[in-house]
Amino acid sequence: MNDSVARHSLSSAGKVSRTQVTIAKVGIIGAGQMGSGIAHVCALGGFEVLISDISEEALKKCLGNIDKNLGRQVQKGAITEAVKAEAMGRIKTGTGLDIMGDRDLVIEAATESEETKKNIFRALTPHLKADALLCSNTSSISITRLAAVTDRPERFMGLHFMNPVPVMKLVELIRGIATEESTYASLKVFAEKLGKATVSSEDFPAFIVNRILVPMINEAIYTLYEGVGTVRAIDTALKLGANHPMGPLELADFIGLDTCLAIMTVLHDGLADSKYRPCPLLVKYVEAGWWGRKAGKGFYDYSGPEPVPTR
Repeated sequence: MNDSVARHSLSSAGKVSRTQVTIAKVGIIGAGQMGSGIAHVCALGGFEVLISDISEEALKKCLGNIDKNLGRQVQKGAITEAVKAEAMGRIKTGTGLDIMGDRDLVIEAATESEETKKNIFRALTPHLKADALLCSNTSSISITRLAAVTDRPERFMGLHFMNPVPVMKLVELIRGIATEESTYASLKVFAEKLGKATVSSEDFPAFIVNRILVPMINEAIYTLYEGVGTVRAIDTALKLGANHPMGPLELADFIGLDTCLAIMTVLHDGLADSKYRPCPLLVKYVEAGWWGRKAGKGFYDYSGPEPVPTR
């Protein structure tokens, strides 16, 4: 179905299935690592981008990171200075949710907390235009549950970008129980316009990538916890023995140990299987505030010129 052609058809439930939405203006809630990455690729893709965060400081840092990362692409010859300037010119920021009223699509990229996300959606939806699409970049939480607190579950979906967004090619598309086919089709086209490949996942805890990846990281942490190997031994073993570009503990620090714990908790609670129990050492690191690279310390200490294992 072409974006510009308005069509209506009856779904199997007897409801009118809406036409695909033409997306030109994108809103992003959250100016952290994921929000800035999504803004980066959307601006490069030609979309008008509006980033909202409760912190002016976070927004300033976000713009700085986008500028720096676009600069790296210029240095590599992937884009020109003119393309970079045009992309930065498409990005605006603000601190309220009421600024999202003219957006065709709003993507929530806040912290991986179900209550936080639900509170954002409850506050956001009264400000949206009637046909706006709404997405969460959640890496693990039920799309159906998140959609249920909005006024448009049929126009709600999971749009899970991988980190770092400008580099990673994949986007997971996750439909909730109420998501309409036109919503899925519109967002698939949108992701492809960003140069991303897509896979469709059912709405199960952690979807596809993190259902496989994060338990592997959790097992690596158990391997450390039980004294089977040191931090360096475990990371070296997986890099050289399984040809992984990063070791699992290094990757955990990059993702954020708080995020890894949140995903393991969703898996453990949602699937009620003891194999998904978060490693006690992971819990201890998170309680200590050792969340990985963003905190300056996790399984490695990042305060010096080279990362040093903390165990």
